[in-house]
Formats: sequence, structure tokens, C-alpha cells
Amino acid sequence: MDQTTATQASRPLPTVGARHIDPHAYPDGIAFLDGQYLPMSQAKVSVLDWGFLHSDATYDTVHVWNGRFFRLDLHLDRFFGGLEKLRMTIPFDRDGVAEILHNCVALSGHRAAYVEMLGTRGASPTFSRDPRQAINRFMAFAVPFGSVANAEQLQRGLRVAISDKVRIPPASVDPSIKNYHWLDLVRGLYDAYDRGAETALILDFNGNVAEGPGFNVFCVKDGKLSTPAIGVLPGITRRTVFDLCAEDGLVAAAADVSVAALKAADEVFITSTAGGIMPVTEIDGAAIADGKVGPVTGRLMVLYWQKHDDPAWSSQVSYP
Repeated sequence: MDQTTATQASRPLPTVGARHIDPHAYPDGIAFLDGQYLPMSQAKVSVLDWGFLHSDATYDTVHVWNGRFFRLDLHLDRFFGGLEKLRMTIPFDRDGVAEILHNCVALSGHRAAYVEMLGTRGASPTFSRDPRQAINRFMAFAVPFGSVANAEQLQRGLRVAISDKVRIPPASVDPSIKNYHWLDLVRGLYDAYDRGAETALILDFNGNVAEGPGFNVFCVKDGKLSTPAIGVLPGITRRTVFDLCAEDGLVAAAADVSVAALKAADEVFITSTAGGIMPVTEIDGAAIADGKVGPVTGRLMVLYWQKHDDPAWSSQVSYP
């Protein structure tokens, strides 16, 4: 061991007051890996896995609220569709994956949880560069629920900046396959932070608004809703907004949304499994309309959370 390594190894952990902060700490939760249910801290992936080396993976996230999965069937549809498009196979069918997800949540004890299922290309036993030689892997985990927006931001609305970074075009990476290609989104986030905003939206290849890191965006103008149509992940919460609008007599459409149109909207909100429907009241330092959460956004937020108790939209977790 050289002197630098020895010095690093002997350093105490950083502290806050008298409490140590472990730089390798994990949230409280349960993971499923290689046929076992494990604490999150014990769920490890090889550094040779193509999912880590090449972002060669697909995943999906679903949430549990008040002990119920929300729209799990739609998330399973998207996950298995992604596996098929990436030519990956896992040793579980839909019912098997659903059972594993339920078990992760039940074993964790979380009544509000962020739950993820993952398929990676895996690793080749010979470190072959041929993806056909890799052994595909399936993993899942459940950790405490986390939202894109905190309680204060949900009350007053998010402050968003529009970055000039361009989302990976769909001809390169199919956006319907949920993936970990986030460098464009992360660069957009840093643009937003540099400008005092809380999160970011980036553009599509035509210069229109696309999406943000883990969320879709909607705008409301004259009572009608629109959301970007091209180059974005067709989010489950995005689809839920369309379903809620259909039930509530609102008009919603997928179409090009220019930066100017977004800034001139009466209301703006974002959608994600991690947080649901979340208001935006400021873009690039300027207020949207009167700078307050709008009535359409507020109405949809209420309807969205009401659906979490509806057996047609949710399913109960069986806790021990």
C-alpha cells in the first residue's frame, strides 16, 4: 500500500456532530438478486456487467402508496417490452416479476415505496465484446418513496430552467425503452443549478421542449393540455394524465411544444412515478401566468392521488 492509499484508509469517516456519515451507505430497503432477497447494502453488480460498462440495460419503476402498487400492470408491460426490444431474456414471466416486486415491498415493510425492476445485458464469462455472449441478469428492489418535488415545491411549484442540451434522438435510442442514458439530462441539470433553478427541461432535435431527468412535462393553455410527442419516454404518469383528462372531460394531446409556448402557458406541470403530478410556476426565472399553482393542475393532482385507492388502478401489497 502506498502512502497516499494508507493515508486515505486511515482517515476517519466524515461526521455531522457526533454522527458518522458512511459514504457507502444505502437507503433502508430490500433487493432481489440471483434468487435471493437481500438488504440493499448487500445487492452488488459486477463492474464487468454491460449495464454498468455500456448502459446496456432497461428498467422500470413503480411506486407503492398506502400499501398499494399503482398501475403495476402498465409498468410490467413497458418493462417486458423493453426487454424484448433489447433482445434480453430473464428467467421470470410477468407473474414471477410481480411476485418478486411484491415480496421486496412486503419484506421491506415500506407502505410508501419506490420499486424498481432491472434487466441488464450482464457479463460475459470470457469478457467477450459480443453482447450475445453476455448472460442477462434480472434485479429488483424496494426503497422508501422519494419525489422529484418536496412538500414545499409541491405547494408553491417548481422553478425550472430550460437547457440547450438536446435529448438523444429516437433514431439512436428508442425512448420507449426506459434506459440509463442520462448524460444529456444530467448536463441539463447542472445548467439549471447554475441558473438557480431546481430542475431542468432539455430540448428535442428540432429545438422543441422534450423532457426532464425522470419526468414528462405538460402545459395548459385555454383549458387544453399538451405534452411533447417526439423523443420522450411515454411515461406511465403521463398516460395517467391522459386517462384522468378523459374521465374529467378535459382535452389533452401529444404535440410539439415550443419553448415560447411553454413559457406562455396558463399552467405547467411535470409528471413522474417519483412524485406524480407536480406543478411548475417558474421557468427561466419568469413566472408562469400569475406564478401560482393553476386550477387544472390542482384538480388533476387531487384526482391522481384519489385513484391510488381504486382497485381498478392499484393492487394491495400483502405484508407479513
